[in-house]
Amino acid sequence: MKFTKMQGLGNDYLYVYGEVPENIEELSIKLSDRHFGAGSDGMIYISPSDIADFKMRIFNADGSEAMMCGNGIRCVGKYVYEKGYTDKTNLKIETLSGIKYLSLNLCGGLVKNVSVNMGQAIAGKDKKLIIDGKEIILTPVSVGNPHAVIFTEDVESVKLEEIGPKIENHEEFPGGVNVEFVQVIGENELRMRVWERGSGITMACGTGACAVTLASVKKGIADSDTDIRIHLDGGVLTTKVSNNDYLLMTGPAEFVFSGETELC
Repeated sequence: MKFTKMQGLGNDYLYVYGEVPENIEELSIKLSDRHFGAGSDGMIYISPSDIADFKMRIFNADGSEAMMCGNGIRCVGKYVYEKGYTDKTNLKIETLSGIKYLSLNLCGGLVKNVSVNMGQAIAGKDKKLIIDGKEIILTPVSVGNPHAVIFTEDVESVKLEEIGPKIENHEEFPGGVNVEFVQVIGENELRMRVWERGSGITMACGTGACAVTLASVKKGIADSDTDIRIHLDGGVLTTKVSNNDYLLMTGPAEFVFSGETELC
């Protein structure tokens, strides 16, 4: 099996063009291992679609399937264009959370960055959780997948490796949840760290950045119809909330290396 490792702000996946194999859970766990495998946050399969230009399926490092990945879908756009599967610069991608619309921004015939219309997100009412005897207030947001957005004065001091899994697996979220801690660092400038459901701490999360953007606008922390810069461990994403809570996300996508592995 041939694969290509790509990353968007350090959120890295192994990309394969073809149908998903029956042993995908085992395969994703094996190849995602950073010591004994190729090393990644998971695997993304790309295939033809009956309702869009292409279809993507996302599998986390623990083998579970994700509904959507913002950094991953940008890499899908670069992959299909630069590997010659399409000459379109405006693409429709089928995902488990619906069809997403990509605009590829070119420079010298190569994809420099990708803008993604992430669709409409939904922010719920704040919830209170008790974690290790302390009260945590979070804003639940759905961007096709579930997020818990938590605002804090010092995001760097958060022990993400300890608190992340406790919130992800809390009884309040039977299917698990992605967890984002956020700090306001300027006007329409936010610092975010993330614990991803099924993958743990990652360098970046596109859907998480969108969830943070909507929560910030709803709370009056950031402005709607304005570019908002989200600073992640892997770099900066630019997001925007438009009418009816539709979200636009723009960021880079990069090739890392290609390889092959035996399936047996």
